[in-house]
Amino acid sequence: MSVDPLEDLPITPHQRRLRTRVASMLTMVLVTYLMVAYFALPLGWRVVEKRHPALDRLQRVAQTANKIPGDPLNLAFVADERTLTSWMIKAGWHAADAITFRSSLRIADDTVLRRPDESAPVSSLYVWGKKQDLAFEFPVGHDPRQRHHVRFWRSDQLDQGGRPVWLGAATYDIKVGFSHTTLEITHHISPDVDAERDKVIADLQRVEAILGIDWINGFQRVLKGRNGGGDPYETDGRLPIAPLKPIDTPIKRDGG
Repeated sequence: MSVDPLEDLPITPHQRRLRTRVASMLTMVLVTYLMVAYFALPLGWRVVEKRHPALDRLQRVAQTANKIPGDPLNLAFVADERTLTSWMIKAGWHAADAITFRSSLRIADDTVLRRPDESAPVSSLYVWGKKQDLAFEFPVGHDPRQRHHVRFWRSDQLDQGGRPVWLGAATYDIKVGFSHTTLEITHHISPDVDAERDKVIADLQRVEAILGIDWINGFQRVLKGRNGGGDPYETDGRLPIAPLKPIDTPIKRDGG
C-alpha cells in the first residue's frame, strides 16, 4: 500500500488563513447568488408586472386651457370609475358639479352670501389634452371660499385587470381673488400641496379602500412652482400609486 508523504504534514498558519479566506469568499458568493436569484430578481419582476402602461407617459403638471402650467399632479389610483367614485363618497368627499351658467351663478352667490355649497364646480384643467373626468371636494367652513378639492384624469390605457390609472391633482382652496396671470376671479390655493395629497390618502385609508401604496420618488423634478393662477406651491416630489379595493355593491357615505 502506497503512502502519501505529504498527508501527515502539519498545516501552517498561512495555509489556515488562506483556507479561511477562500471559504469566506465562497460563502459571500453563495449568499450574493441566493439574494439575487431568489429576492432581487423576483422583486424586480413583480415591480415590472405591477407597472401600469399609462405610467410610461405620465404628465407631471396639469395645464389650463391656455396651456399655462396648472396644479402639480400628486396622486394616482388604479380602479374603475365606479370604484373610485364610490370610495371617495364613502370617505366624505362630494362630487363637484360641472361648470354651467347656473352652477357658476350659484357658487358666486354662495360665496358672497356665505352659504354652503358641497358640490360647487371647480375650474377645468387639462392632462393628456383633456379636462378632468372627475372632481371631488371636501367642504371647509360655511361657504365655497375654502375647500379641499381634487381633480382626476382617466388614462386610456388599461392594466392586465382592465383597470385604468387615475391621475389626480389635490389642492386646498384658501380664498377667492383675482388670478395673478389672467386677472380672472378664481380660487387661490395653499402652497402645501403635499398636505392635500396626504389628506386624500388618509381619508381613503380610513375607510379601508386602499390595497397598498407604491411611492415614486422624484416624480416631480421641480419642487417649487406656480400654478395657472400664479399661486406658489411646494412639494417633496413624490407620487403615490395605489390600487383601490374592488366593490360589488354601492357604498354609502362614511357616517351616513
